Amino acid sequence: MNENKSLKINCGVCGVFGTEQAAHLIYLALYALQHRGAESAGIISTDGGNFYAHRGMGEVATVFSSPQIFDTLSGNAAIGHNRYSTTGASDPINMQPLFTKYWGGEIAIGHNGNITNYKTLRTKLESSGATFRTESDTELFLHLIARCRKKDLGERLATAFKHIKGAYSLVAMTRDSLIAARDPHGVRPLALGKLEDGFIVASETCAFDIMKAEYIRDVEPGEILIIDKNGPRTAARMATKRSASCIFEFVYFSRPDSKVFGENVDKLRRAMGRRLAWESPAEADFVISVPDSSNTAALGYSEASGIRLELGLIRNHYVGRTFILPDQKIRDIDALIKYNPVKGVISGKNIIVVDDSIVRGTTSRKIVSMLKEAGANKVHYRVSSPPLISPCFYGIDIPTFSELAAHKHDIEEIRRKIGADSLAYLSIDGMLSVSKRKPGEFCTACFSKKYPIPGDFEENVK
Repeated sequence: MNENKSLKINCGVCGVFGTEQAAHLIYLALYALQHRGAESAGIISTDGGNFYAHRGMGEVATVFSSPQIFDTLSGNAAIGHNRYSTTGASDPINMQPLFTKYWGGEIAIGHNGNITNYKTLRTKLESSGATFRTESDTELFLHLIARCRKKDLGERLATAFKHIKGAYSLVAMTRDSLIAARDPHGVRPLALGKLEDGFIVASETCAFDIMKAEYIRDVEPGEILIIDKNGPRTAARMATKRSASCIFEFVYFSRPDSKVFGENVDKLRRAMGRRLAWESPAEADFVISVPDSSNTAALGYSEASGIRLELGLIRNHYVGRTFILPDQKIRDIDALIKYNPVKGVISGKNIIVVDDSIVRGTTSRKIVSMLKEAGANKVHYRVSSPPLISPCFYGIDIPTFSELAAHKHDIEEIRRKIGADSLAYLSIDGMLSVSKRKPGEFCTACFSKKYPIPGDFEENVK
């Protein structure tokens, strides 16, 4: 399973069409989507004749550090990408959006997700003479589009995408159109919004709010949406299969102020906390969250249990998410400086800690230790998702089997490992019950080991 170390985290994509200073709006959208990836950021724009690009390693503020950069990003259409490695190393050659010229013209593309038959497709294309410039699975889209001879753009894209298995929400751009597409399972989110004088698509609707765009709808699973001077139109539909929207978007990854898969993240995350309180109560003086992704689940737990919510851990917001840091040694240091206990609140008290997930258990152990050292009498650890037992192969950084605490240990063993006085997780049924959608419409592979989309990884999960 060592080869899957390169499968890291989600990305954020966005695109605007039909508005002045399109690149400036993409810059704002990328800021809102920064939590979806911080390895690199990039924007490509077009004025209908030429394409202009700026990409760089690091966070959005680092890559776009000078106002003069936007003088080189002309045009009324642009796409943007925040990256964290899915396939391909953290390397400048893999920065997105990607761009190519081919027989049909020029096309730029950015992708969120993971192509599960990447190795098979790349080997096949290379054996027929294709030359790859990156290690990113996003480049597969460019090669397949270039090889298709359909004259209609929608048909060309649909024909190319038929070869691809896996999870993808993507934005692409030609000289005169913006393209948005989702895989037939709809694993990753992608939404369509209306600007005053144009349109926007983005991974999450929090990108709409900063520019006062109106949410219209989600790009549907299997839909290829083209936006041009006549507005949005569905250019093609790939045969939709079983819906498999990623439930982990609600558990952890999406911002709570976003709407993804047509539902408000905050509402579902809070409902998970309430359900957790019903399933796994505990006697305590107060509830605290592991900030920030657990804040709303902790609110729900407090509401349902009647136990007041307190501010027990302070987060240093200048430290990135522990979950997505690539090296274990860095994670160990990060866990010590990321949180600090409020000793005056904690000392002598029984505490319920609400966290969204336990991956390796390293951070949980350090949090419990911090609270005990600050004088906590008892620490009851509650997790607003089920135990993570399987890696994700669809674009979220859930590590290899050997790194997942719940794959190797039962709940009591994990409790002892992290040092909590009690430990309980939300059940899978409880997690799925909070949505208005049917339980079978979500991908729960990381909790159930039931993978809805086949791929090159299958020999490793039997």
